[in-house]
Amino acid sequence: MTRASNTLVDPPLPLRLKLSALWASLTFCYLYGDYFGLYKPGKLQHMLEGAGPLGQASQGSLLFVSLLLAIPGLMVLLTLALPVRLTRWLNLGLAVFYAIFVALTMPGTWWFYLAYSSIEIALCGAIAWLAWRWPRVG
Repeated sequence: MTRASNTLVDPPLPLRLKLSALWASLTFCYLYGDYFGLYKPGKLQHMLEGAGPLGQASQGSLLFVSLLLAIPGLMVLLTLALPVRLTRWLNLGLAVFYAIFVALTMPGTWWFYLAYSSIEIALCGAIAWLAWRWPRVG
């Protein structure tokens, strides 16, 4: 009679799944950071007066911000679905772009936003690192 082992098996995750999960985490950080930003005193009143994320709200500025925030969410799927070479370069390029973009928005912001921004930059760094080190055959 043999006794079953209590040792858990931890199979390796495919790289695409890791990248997709990182993009999902990044998207959640963006969403929660923006949500908590609504609690800053005067923020809602400012919005009711027509202020947008890039100055006065307009169709163009809101479209730009919408696309900017939609891309990380789309990367959750695209990382799993696109051809490997395109997936690698999109992950690498977009992660670097978003890390720089977030870093440029950090100066002078509230602490909660600095915390989210730091996490977002770390997630972008992990995405870029994994994409850069994408395994090759042989």
